[in-house]
Amino acid sequence: MKQGIFEILSNTALTGSVYKMVLSGDTSAVTAPGQFVNILIEGLFLRRPISVCDYSDKSLTILYKVVGKGTAAMAAMAPGGKLDLLTGLGNGYDLALSGSHPVLLGGGVGVPPLYNLARKLLAQGKTVSVVLGFNTKDEVFYEDEFRALGCDVTVTTVDGSYGKKGFVTDALPEHYTYFYTCGPEPMLKAVYRATATSGQMSFEKRMGCGFGACMGCSCKTITGYKRICKEGPVMRKEEILWES
Repeated sequence: MKQGIFEILSNTALTGSVYKMVLSGDTSAVTAPGQFVNILIEGLFLRRPISVCDYSDKSLTILYKVVGKGTAAMAAMAPGGKLDLLTGLGNGYDLALSGSHPVLLGGGVGVPPLYNLARKLLAQGKTVSVVLGFNTKDEVFYEDEFRALGCDVTVTTVDGSYGKKGFVTDALPEHYTYFYTCGPEPMLKAVYRATATSGQMSFEKRMGCGFGACMGCSCKTITGYKRICKEGPVMRKEEILWES
């Protein structure tokens, strides 16, 4: 974990509620796709955890959805502004287990952390399929960006207004060697049941500190309690114990 001041390079709307922010700063603590940052917002006590969409040596890209005071404040920020970030949080995805043809399944704001993951898997010579799930056409984002990387992309919408009607589990490819996923818990449960291989699932949970001190985001696994912010947010399919 590392604390640093980042400058906002751009902050643009992708949909009516989802924004893309590009930041400049020290990204040396970010070491794996699927990690997240914790952002200090003036006037608010708790930092806001946001997954990393992409990063380079000097820049960081995050995609976020406006759902409350913190993200609403972020949406109003202009280029040139400064933000205090904790970076390098969480464990991230393990690429070594992917096999030759992994499938990436993202639902809504669970899509962003899969972008850097896809880029790294492709750089290893893997064939990458991506399924992006949304409620309706107006919510779709980053389809073109995944295609530009070289992924085989399928979009699903619950209402059938764009792409394939249904959920991400309705668009699983016939053949795949491993899966990676991120999204709301009902989607993760459905992916857990529908997938024929092992895989990794990134969980979303309300956090206090974001770095393992408060124990507020603990969940039970087959090996005991784990903190989503520290030992997670990524867990392997085999270790998950679903709460009823």
